[in-house]
Amino acid sequence: MGIRVGIDLVRVSEVRDALAAHGERYLRRVYTDAEVADAHRRGTPDPLRLAARFAAKEAAMKVLRVGDTALNLRTIEVVRDPGGFVELALHDDAAALARDAGITDLAVSLTHEEEYASAVVVAQL
Repeated sequence: MGIRVGIDLVRVSEVRDALAAHGERYLRRVYTDAEVADAHRRGTPDPLRLAARFAAKEAAMKVLRVGDTALNLRTIEVVRDPGGFVELALHDDAAALARDAGITDLAVSLTHEEEYASAVVVAQL
């Protein structure tokens, strides 16, 4: 049994700028509908929460060892369980990469503070 760890740090202003420049197109390219719904605060997507989810996707790509392979970011989804904790769900190509690597379990932790959001993903092999 082995593990892989991925971490990523995102500047919230970059997500805020992407939202301002591309709006709905950005949201639909990067996030699932459930992620966008979960990130809403007062009727609009919260850039802080979206940045944490983006960091989780990037950290997950590191444990999947995507490299130069193009991977749709929506195939890595941050889901909230009934207790309010977050987990990762992999779909399509991301799920296939995990299966091929022998990944049996994933854990994710998100954090955000003012202008930065971060995520750590641990994969069990």
